[in-house]
Amino acid sequence: MRLKLVTATSLLALCLVTTAQGVEINQNGADALKGNLTKLLPEDLAKSGLITVNPAGTRYEIIYDLAKLLSKADPSKFTINGLTPFSTFATPLDSGLWNIEGDNKFDVSGHVKGPDEKPTDFSYSIASLVYAGVFDPAISYLRSSTATAKDIKLTSKSETEEVSASIASMDQKLSSTDSAGGNGRIDIVGSGSASTFVEQVSGAQMPPVEIRADSIDVEAKINALPAKQIREMVFFILDHADEKELSPENSAKVKGILKDAFPLLASFSETIGVNNLTVSTQMGNGGVKQFGYNVAMDGPSDAMRFGFGMNAHDISLDSPLMPPSYSTFMPTSFDLQLAVPNLDFASFGDALMAMDFKENAPEASGEEMGKKLFRDGRVTVEFPMISAKSNVYDIDMTGKIEGRVDTEKDYSMEATILARDLDKTIAAVQELAKTDPDLNQVSFGIMMVKGFAKTDADGRSRWDISVSRDGAVAVNGQVVKGPDAPDQDQGLEQDQEQDQEQDQGQDAAPASPQQP
Repeated sequence: MRLKLVTATSLLALCLVTTAQGVEINQNGADALKGNLTKLLPEDLAKSGLITVNPAGTRYEIIYDLAKLLSKADPSKFTINGLTPFSTFATPLDSGLWNIEGDNKFDVSGHVKGPDEKPTDFSYSIASLVYAGVFDPAISYLRSSTATAKDIKLTSKSETEEVSASIASMDQKLSSTDSAGGNGRIDIVGSGSASTFVEQVSGAQMPPVEIRADSIDVEAKINALPAKQIREMVFFILDHADEKELSPENSAKVKGILKDAFPLLASFSETIGVNNLTVSTQMGNGGVKQFGYNVAMDGPSDAMRFGFGMNAHDISLDSPLMPPSYSTFMPTSFDLQLAVPNLDFASFGDALMAMDFKENAPEASGEEMGKKLFRDGRVTVEFPMISAKSNVYDIDMTGKIEGRVDTEKDYSMEATILARDLDKTIAAVQELAKTDPDLNQVSFGIMMVKGFAKTDADGRSRWDISVSRDGAVAVNGQVVKGPDAPDQDQGLEQDQEQDQEQDQGQDAAPASPQQP
């Protein structure tokens, strides 16, 4: 029942599952709309006044009184003030779609006691929240939407910690279209931005920390999302949330929904950019002009590629913890891009279909799905780009590592490292070694590495590094380490396996006939 309540509440604003076409705005229509919005709720909550629908000219006004959700809360454990009803307006269109719009504000405060009986006071406010969109009952999702929020504030204060955060404004846009493959799948494009982000954290055992950013920008794309199947799965979960074990019929039904839903998407990408990020503490200050994060997944379902990356430019650090002599080695920019190719989600889906959905299903089913994701148990991690720059070094690296998911020993690596102005790096380390003699070994090591380098046309030093599965290492074609000696533990295991096979063979041999 609790799952039904939580899930249904999160879907209330979108579950307009009636057909809008030809609907007349009247009380009967309002009652029908209310029935659709409350049909997922427990009976007592549906009748509590949590949702009210009234005709309002050419549209319906949907009033949400979330305070009804807290009517049975223990006031000594949880209280909230200022939680007033808010409205969303829904207009049926001849196309069968619905226009959704609203203009609200929030200003709530209260306190809550956790399991440790320690109270926490909180507040949350939005000076203005304006939104509009077009909702499609066929997919239970928005075809388009825009939203703007202004002056967002959040505070939380307990005996041990105090947190406050604010955002001057937030904007969001979203659109969805039918995918080329059809079957209820949609392509989604979304973007959002926030300006003047400030967060302050302090505690009894930690100094104050302040984080600021001029702006945060987000862009995301999803192709071929199975919207209809996701809706069916949500409704199925709500209908069977109280069942401890699924019947064979329901197990077959949920597998059918999952089968139609696979693959869960054709591609996905998200990028986040933060401008003028600063962190201030009593121990020093740091910042970065531009910080970026990206994640993407695409490709055929039996060979999808997952990529992840981070980058930062114009990094600064001002802290007494950083000795001035070491500050030149602090990177001023870096770029990290990783990728895992050949993820077999097709076989993963097949394994999921074969999984036993009973409550006491063996964990081996889940382990088997994990193995199916990596073809033949082999995994590859690619490094399209790893780079770091400072005033005394400029290094780039590309390559890949191949191995297995069930062992750390069976792996190989191919990598290329490029370094510009290597002599400047050596000179900087030698200068630092005048005050820290231990760095003489580092300087000597870099000079040895330089001896293996080739020089590219642009003047950069190059190292093509190859590590074989047998442990052999080559740099620019020159072998610097031979294969590893046989693993004694592995040899011992092989001997034990041979002894076991011999013992089993002796046990299986027929007994000699007895003499009469």
